[in-house]
Amino acid sequence: MLIKTALCDLLNIKYPLLQGAMAWIAGGRLAAAVSQAGGLGIIGAGSADCIWIKQEIDLLRQLTDKPFAVNLMLGSPHIHEVVDLVIREKVPVVTSGGGNPGPYIERLKQAEIKIIPVVASVALAKRLSRLGADALIAEGTESGGHVAEMTTMCLVPMVVDAVAIPVIAAGGIADGRGFMAALALGAQGVQIGTRFICAEECNVHPVYQEKVIKALDRDTVVCGTSTGHPVRAIHNKFTRAYLQSEKAGMSKEDLEEMGRGRYPAAAVHGDLVSGSILAGQICGLVNKVQPAADIIADIFKDAEQVLQRLEEQRCQD
Repeated sequence: MLIKTALCDLLNIKYPLLQGAMAWIAGGRLAAAVSQAGGLGIIGAGSADCIWIKQEIDLLRQLTDKPFAVNLMLGSPHIHEVVDLVIREKVPVVTSGGGNPGPYIERLKQAEIKIIPVVASVALAKRLSRLGADALIAEGTESGGHVAEMTTMCLVPMVVDAVAIPVIAAGGIADGRGFMAALALGAQGVQIGTRFICAEECNVHPVYQEKVIKALDRDTVVCGTSTGHPVRAIHNKFTRAYLQSEKAGMSKEDLEEMGRGRYPAAAVHGDLVSGSILAGQICGLVNKVQPAADIIADIFKDAEQVLQRLEEQRCQD
C-alpha cells in the first residue's frame, strides 16, 4: 500500500518525506539517494559559498533526475548569492531556516521555485503563509541542531489549524510510527534528519555515526539557551564545559566564540571530545548505518504495519 498525501503531488515525489538539511554533511550524494528512492533530498547549504553548492547540485544531477531541494540558511554571509544561484540553476524546491525568508519569497516564486520554510511558532507560520510559502516545516524542540521551545506534538496541530497550506512535521521522527503520528496530527508529511546521519551516503565522519548509534534516550542536551540560539547535541566533554560556562554567567559573545567551529570539528573531522555532535532526541532509535533507500523503505514498511494494526483494532471494536 502506498501512503500518498497532497505533499506528494505538490513536490512530485513518491513518498511524503523530506531529508533534513544538515549543514556540512547533507551534500549532493545523500540528497540524490533520497530523491532517487522517492523522497525529497535536500542539499544543506549552511554557510557554504556558491562554488561548493554548485558542485553539490551538479553531483546530484549526475546521480538522479528526480526533484530535490536546496536549504537556504538565512544567516549565511553568502545568502544573497545563494538565492541567485538556486534561481539560476532552476532548483525546483528550496527550504529555509535560521531566519525569515520573506524578502526572498517573491523572487523565488517568480522563478517557479517552491518555497518551504521551517517554522517554530504559529505566528511565523501565519506570516509566511500569507507571503506565499507553498508549505511549512513545523519543527519541534526534539530535533537536532538549532531548536526552539515547543514540542512537535504541540506545534504541528496548532500550525495545521492556523494555515491552509501543507504542513510537514519535523523533530523526534525516525520511523514509521513517528510518520503515522505526524499524519494523525494533520501533517502532510515529515522531515527526518538524525536518522539520515547514519545513511551510507551522508558526508559525515564514521565515528560521528557510531556516536549517534550508541546514544541512548537521555543522551542529548541543549546548550546556548542564554544566547538565544539553543542547540541540541549529544553530551560529551565539550557540552559539559559549555553548560558549566553558561551556568557561571559567561557572556553571550564569549559563549558564541566558545562554540564556533565545534560542529564541523565533530561531523567532518571526527573530534568527539571537543566537537559538537548535533543530533535529535530520536537518536536512541537509530541503530545502524544503511543506504538511504533502505531507510526510506523501512520507514514506509513500518508505517504500513502501523496502519494495518490500527485498522485491525478498529475492526475489533
